[in-house]
Amino acid sequence: MPPSPPVTNGADVARLRQDLLFSALRGIEGSSSLTFAIFEELATSIVEGRLPPGHEVNSMDLARQFNTSRTPVREALLLLEREGLVIVPPRRRPFVSPVALSQVREIYEIRASLYALVSELVVQRATDEEISSLWRWQKVLENDAATGDVDGYFWHNVGFRDAEAALSRNGELQRRLSSLGLQMHRFRHLSLSLPGRLLNSVADHERLVRAYADRDVALAAAVSKSLVLRGLRAIEASGRF
Repeated sequence: MPPSPPVTNGADVARLRQDLLFSALRGIEGSSSLTFAIFEELATSIVEGRLPPGHEVNSMDLARQFNTSRTPVREALLLLEREGLVIVPPRRRPFVSPVALSQVREIYEIRASLYALVSELVVQRATDEEISSLWRWQKVLENDAATGDVDGYFWHNVGFRDAEAALSRNGELQRRLSSLGLQMHRFRHLSLSLPGRLLNSVADHERLVRAYADRDVALAAAVSKSLVLRGLRAIEASGRF
C-alpha cells in the first residue's frame, strides 16, 4: 500500500517521518516504543545533518533526556549501528559514522538503476488514479521547494519515492531499495540541502510524473535515473568529501 499524499503542516511531516523510519527499520518488531523513540530522535538528527560524522553520542545524557535506564538507549544505538548511522566501539563512547565519497557513489549508482526499473513498471502497471496521486505528492514538493523547507521536502520526497516503489507492484524490488537503508536517506538529505537543489529536484520530479501520465516508459526510466544521479553529482561537486 503506497503512502498517501499528505497535507502540508509540521505535524504531517512528523507523522510521515515516523512512519517512514519505522517502515525502513528492519527488525524493530519486539522493541519497545521507548527504544524506537530514542532511535527516531537520533536517526532524524543524523539524517538531517544536525549530528555530523564523528559526533559522540552520550548514552547517559540520552537516558536522562528520555527518563529511562541505559538499556533502551543501548538497544536504539545497536539498531542505529546496524543501519550504518553510528559506530558502537567496545569501552568507548558511540559516535556518528563517517562517510566516504566512494560509499556514496556506490549506493547512488545502485539506487539509480533500481529506480529506472521502478519507473518502467509504474508506467506499465499503475492506474490513472494512482498516477494522479503522484501529482498530489508533486504539489506538496512544490510547496516545500517554494518555501525553502529542506527537511519537509526531504521527507515528502522519501514518501513520493516510496509511493512510486509500491506502484511498481514488485515486492522484491521494494525490498532491494529498502535494503539500502537509512544511510541512503542521510546522503539524500545532504544532496537536497545544497544550494539550488530543491528547485532542480522539484522540476525533475514534475518531468517524471508527466512521463508517467504520458505512459512513456523510456522517458520515465531515463528521467528517474537522471534524477538520482543528479543528486550524486551535486554531492561530488560540493567538496564535502
